[in-house]
Amino acid sequence: MSACADLLFLFLLSTELQKEEEEQEQLGESPGSISGAACDYNHPYYDVARHGILQVTGDDNYGRKLIIFSSCCMPPSHQLNHQRLLEYLKYTLDQYVESDYTIVYFHYGLRSRNKPSLAWLRQAYKEFDRKYKKNLKALYVVHPTNFIRILWNIFKPLISHKFGKKVTYVNYLGELREHLNYDQLIIPPEVMRHDEKLRAAQRGGPPPPIKTPPPRPPLPTQQFAVSLQYIREKNKGLLIPPVMSQTVSYIREKGLYTEGIFRRSARVQLVKDIQKLYNVGKPVNFDDYNDIHVPAVILKTFLRELPEPLLTFELYEQIQDIIRVESSLRVKACKDIIESLPEHNFIVLKYLICFLHMISQESIRNKMNPSNLACVLGVNLIWPPQGSVSLSELNPLNIFTEILIEHYHTVFSTRSPPNQVLP
Repeated sequence: MSACADLLFLFLLSTELQKEEEEQEQLGESPGSISGAACDYNHPYYDVARHGILQVTGDDNYGRKLIIFSSCCMPPSHQLNHQRLLEYLKYTLDQYVESDYTIVYFHYGLRSRNKPSLAWLRQAYKEFDRKYKKNLKALYVVHPTNFIRILWNIFKPLISHKFGKKVTYVNYLGELREHLNYDQLIIPPEVMRHDEKLRAAQRGGPPPPIKTPPPRPPLPTQQFAVSLQYIREKNKGLLIPPVMSQTVSYIREKGLYTEGIFRRSARVQLVKDIQKLYNVGKPVNFDDYNDIHVPAVILKTFLRELPEPLLTFELYEQIQDIIRVESSLRVKACKDIIESLPEHNFIVLKYLICFLHMISQESIRNKMNPSNLACVLGVNLIWPPQGSVSLSELNPLNIFTEILIEHYHTVFSTRSPPNQVLP
């Protein structure tokens, strides 16, 4: 059974929905409502996408594309063409399944009135093939009911062992903090209210606020989760952060022709171990790991953990507006935008984009053209000041990044900061 079919299997086999609805009513809940979602009217599946059922919210903590499915956003069955829903699921996933990806499935809100038929499940099972399965690295089932757990145990022998290891039950939203950047998740308000009531019911009173420990002061050798300015000050004015220069140099030397470079992820513990080595000032030798995708993941992780994105929060709205610019004028618009960056950010960005342009020049061998690189790296260059990049916001972000990579020499032609070192 394919990964997506396995997910749909869990999603649809809730035949005791009436019982669940009664249990939720005891908690003072009403059936889930539709969460509005900002969506481009020109989207080929606008009629489905506008409900916000599926969201792609950037990357998880380990460089894997993060896809969210929210059952509570499913409208009543008579208001949604389920054949169009299936086409929309495939249309969206097809853009990301060539890379490693993660799914978060919010189960709350699935009702008899919005549940697709079993005939639809059978059709989905036939259409979702191996390509949707092989790169799924984790599936988080949030707020699973007891019935889902029982079904999982019954049907576990029929589901592949590999897929079974990828499934994690998440009883409360706070548990997602162990696996994902919780603050960047797009969580429907209905799901948040349901979580609060579950926690209140468990404790017999109102849920206490979720406390996060105060941040520890960074080490002088810290490389991850600190600002570019901090790294520069602690490294004697070095313009390019050591993590970036070392990963770029290694990939340029040994991975330039690697097919799908930047599309793969690495073992979670391995990424943490390498981060720790960098943060305590110990040397990292990527030859020890015998995997060219490891430095690529470390580079994406470094960018994603910057307190402020490389392209800065200030430019987020301007970059989103790139789709409103006439196509023939977009290169100049991108050039104008990046020239407003602080000098240090500009230097680091130019170094990175020069390297990505170099990779794209070998796309016949590595299969990573500017569009593919933009798809996997764009969300690591900029994100909104609060929340995460929604599915509707990914397109302009990717267009902007693709232009930077494809038209590198034009975009970075005039502003030449002093002492810049290119890869």
